Amino acid sequence: MIAPGFSFPLAGAALALLYCPPMYALETSVLDRLLDPLARSLTPAAARALAEFRADPATQARIAELGDKCNEGRLTPAERAEYEAYVRAIDLIAVLQSKARRLLAKTRKR
Repeated sequence: MIAPGFSFPLAGAALALLYCPPMYALETSVLDRLLDPLARSLTPAAARALAEFRADPATQARIAELGDKCNEGRLTPAERAEYEAYVRAIDLIAVLQSKARRLLAKTRKR
């Protein structure tokens, strides 16, 4: 799951599957379940801000650089840890953004 506004060669599910395929689905479902109460407490304004969130250009460039190096097999151990941290953060943001968009859609239907 990659948050909108993030695009790079290997991330989210693809990167997670390289490391531990069964754990990724479990992590996503646990994350989804844990974030439900938080998402239900969002105001429409907070949900909109979350849905529209994008990483700054410098961060996007760094993620793209790490993604390229990962695809080429050139990540150092420190860079791999950094890239994995970005991927986990992106997955968290993506789940929250999805929940925010669903909340906004429900609000519009009322």
